[in-house]
Amino acid sequence: MSGNVVGIDLLYEQGPCLVVNKPSGLLTQAPPGIDSLESRVKEFLKARDQKTGNIYLGVPHRLDRPVSGALILARHVRACRRISEQFSGRTLRKVYWAVVEGRVTPREGVWEDAMRKIPGQARGEIVPSDHEGAREARLTYRTLGETPYGSWLEFELETGRMHQIRLQAASRGHPILGDAFYGAELPFGTLYSDERLRSIALHGRFLSFRHPMSSERVEIETPLTAAWDAFDLPSEQL
Repeated sequence: MSGNVVGIDLLYEQGPCLVVNKPSGLLTQAPPGIDSLESRVKEFLKARDQKTGNIYLGVPHRLDRPVSGALILARHVRACRRISEQFSGRTLRKVYWAVVEGRVTPREGVWEDAMRKIPGQARGEIVPSDHEGAREARLTYRTLGETPYGSWLEFELETGRMHQIRLQAASRGHPILGDAFYGAELPFGTLYSDERLRSIALHGRFLSFRHPMSSERVEIETPLTAAWDAFDLPSEQL
């Protein structure tokens, strides 16, 4: 799909379904008057389609502010609901790439934890499975390669908890590069004076889902941001 959303690549549009490449440092959603991916895409669609008044844009999932990658959006309520059902039913495939501090062993496996959102804070923690508010967090990972900074990993989420990949990696001594919020010591990308604009080395690389209206399988591979050039990853694997 072609388009000119400020700072955002539109990767796919078919009927009421869109997929965009969210840049890091940008909120997925925000209150009116605060910059966000949602507000930018709404303004683009409103101008392109010459709409007046309010425009609906469903956001069935989010990416954390410092994370980049594929994000699905919907132009009407029914499409948004059907996409949301794929997330809740775990029929939608989500794959992330990350570079973490240190060498991960074994090179592939499953991480299973119980985690919860800390009340009153925008962060999660690992807790015993019988802890109040504990929810299952499960993902699979495999090592794609090594960088001078640590392992280059591919994650596939089976559950979708707040900060799940970030927290599960950090709890094993392998925080994602740039993720000082969860203990990373190594930086990633541009070190903006406003820390809210900084990136972490976590990218939503691939999405596979059923189109909410046609049920056709959609597969989107999302280009990496320029910050990933620092890793000099093998071109045959990109």
